[in-house]
Amino acid sequence: MADVDPEESATRPADRRDLRRGWTTGACATAAARAAYQALLTGVFPNPVAIALPRGERPSFAVACGELGAGWARAAIIKDAGDDPDITHGALIVVEVARGAEGGGVVFKAGEGVGTVTLPGLSLAPGEPAINPAPRGMIRQTIGEIAGAFGGSGDVMVTISIPGGVELAKKTMNARLGIVGGLSILGTTGVVIPYSCSSWIHAIQRGVDVARAAGRGHIAACTGSTSEAAVQSLYGLPEVALIDMGDFAGGLLKYLRSHPVPRLTIAGGFGKLSKLAAGHLDLHSGRSSVDSVALMSLLREIGAPDEALHAVAGATTAGQIMAAAGASWGPRLAEQVARRARETALAALAGGVAVDVAVFDRGGVLLGHAGP
Repeated sequence: MADVDPEESATRPADRRDLRRGWTTGACATAAARAAYQALLTGVFPNPVAIALPRGERPSFAVACGELGAGWARAAIIKDAGDDPDITHGALIVVEVARGAEGGGVVFKAGEGVGTVTLPGLSLAPGEPAINPAPRGMIRQTIGEIAGAFGGSGDVMVTISIPGGVELAKKTMNARLGIVGGLSILGTTGVVIPYSCSSWIHAIQRGVDVARAAGRGHIAACTGSTSEAAVQSLYGLPEVALIDMGDFAGGLLKYLRSHPVPRLTIAGGFGKLSKLAAGHLDLHSGRSSVDSVALMSLLREIGAPDEALHAVAGATTAGQIMAAAGASWGPRLAEQVARRARETALAALAGGVAVDVAVFDRGGVLLGHAGP
């Protein structure tokens, strides 16, 4: 499960050392749950409210609002994701804690804007609210602490809501993972590291899990929407078999090495896949670049004449290089890039997965292909 906007991949800065960290939805929900349960037992909302995170941090959160009723209390925290381009930054995380059945412990429920799991393969069973195991653990711990401190039973119903979450979820990968009706409550450590893109990599991994659980023997990992549509048409793959890899070829391949599928297709544009062909596993422009010298070397290997090499020598972008290579040598260069990219992927996987690579142009036309 991951609430990440695919468009944000293009904005990762090369140097993130001075960026401010933030708090996950799971940490905010834990703080809201703590405030609500303490108010339920004492009649007073703590403000600010402090929580303990898994790695020992003890952040404090301002309670945005609190409401107390007969047998229930509700508190809200405004999420601060720091300098990360998290789509839930500024969202209101609302938690209602109500008295539950004796001996029932902590029961979780999805409120407005929080999704429900519908497909197998995730860490939660179908039908469960999309509140990840780590946030559930943090909330259970804080409910237990408050119960011990103020004489509660700890038997409660915890309902988490995110107003506007249904619309926000449309910008995420949740629907593809079978999470319907809203966002996920995420966070392993409780801390958001700016531009770490951990949510995107998490979504890639969960996408593989869902595809495996659905019995898909062939998945396609794509760098963007154009290549995704093209490869889906090429092979007739269902949506559950499509992985939005973005720039994170390394994250995908590392996970498939320990969670293999019989067949993987890697699909993308010429520029991105030329980086994979050169051995780069992070395809973002801030981490790797199109190497015109290396591409000229590939042209030499396939026998391109001097005039083609001279034309490419002055090109600086992937599009310029393909245009300079022309109708005669462009497709052959794309084919060679596909072969080299496949070699990189096979080396990273170290066996167990059959791989083919498809290179598409900006219009979704197949330029080059390598593999079975």
